[in-house]
Amino acid sequence: MNRSAPTIARGIARVTESALGPYQSAVIRIGLAATWLLFLLREYPNRQEMYGPDGPWSWDLARQLVESNHAFTVLMWSGSQVWFETVYALAVLSGALLLVGWRTRAVSVLFMLGVLSLQNRSVFIGDGGDNVLHLMAIYLVFTRCAQVWSLDARRDRLARAARARGERIRPDRGGPVLWAALGIVLAVATGAGRIDAGFLGGWLTVLWGLWAVQALWWAVGRPARTAEPRVLLDVVANIVHNAALMVIMAEACLIYATAGWYKIQGSRWQDGTAVYYPLHLESFSPWPALSDLMSAHGTIVMLVTYGTVLVQVAFPFTLFNRRVKNVLLAVMMTEHAVIAVVLGLPFFSLAMIAADSVFLPTSFLLRLGSGAARVRDRILPGRRPAVPGPREPAAGVQEEPEHPHVGFTA
Repeated sequence: MNRSAPTIARGIARVTESALGPYQSAVIRIGLAATWLLFLLREYPNRQEMYGPDGPWSWDLARQLVESNHAFTVLMWSGSQVWFETVYALAVLSGALLLVGWRTRAVSVLFMLGVLSLQNRSVFIGDGGDNVLHLMAIYLVFTRCAQVWSLDARRDRLARAARARGERIRPDRGGPVLWAALGIVLAVATGAGRIDAGFLGGWLTVLWGLWAVQALWWAVGRPARTAEPRVLLDVVANIVHNAALMVIMAEACLIYATAGWYKIQGSRWQDGTAVYYPLHLESFSPWPALSDLMSAHGTIVMLVTYGTVLVQVAFPFTLFNRRVKNVLLAVMMTEHAVIAVVLGLPFFSLAMIAADSVFLPTSFLLRLGSGAARVRDRILPGRRPAVPGPREPAAGVQEEPEHPHVGFTA
């Protein structure tokens, strides 16, 4: 008798019956949305020079590049100032809505399109965090990142509580109306030939596929329908979500592994002086006194240099040991926070911290949510407590000890 069969069966059941890592995916959603939103708001006075039609990287040059690499950007649909301002405003709005988790399935797609449109308009602007945000925005579309800590989760909890009390639940109209409106916009853009078909349909296939899947989800979820099709789609959605989380984990590991191994090959990293030089570059010294203080001691510079390489190279191998992984994860997040302050790269650091959040232990996130709920209750003492939601095991880490879930709503 094959003893591994029950283990395999339990593994398959776990992957198909639930979307793993609900708290991790929620933190990734919040972190990426906050990073993009803060970036757009900070650069609002400079938006014309960065992405506008009159910027140094002209609209014609951007159009020629997009035609050659088939990158997606709606800013190439028109060179008018009104169109640019509309796209920028929609990018800000989608970031804010994703942050609070409102209609997340639709908003996550709009968020991805906003990120791609602005970044692909001017590909020579960025500090490394843009690449992370670019990739994670795509992966986030395939996750069920609004299971907790979102307005969507709050709406579902209230509906379940009302249903348990025997109250009549009004059918959701907002979601179908939103997707119908997006379908009309997509149809108009398709008819006008604005979306590049490319290889195997390209973005045209991707966008219509996402729209069709959501339409199918709504159709089989109607009360008059039987439960079997919805259960099947739920299983497929769980598998896609869990696969997307695995891709996010692999991407984070790949970033650190490649960065660490490339550093090993550099002579300045080998002799322990690499950290000294960026501290004395004018472009990366928003606080010269702080940079001078950190670089004044050669021993500290050497330890930070070697420690950075060691942590980046070792981190992928520590995923098999939860305690060591958590220690290195805290070290890396602290390092990113220092980079944000000392080198003046806040959005790069926020993007990396958001990506690293996929490895955070569930028990820590539960305590974080509980603390945030207490702060919220102190600010809004008259607010009713949220209905507790189910606890899910973390993705990619061993299960944490059981903790009572304290509800937190956006």
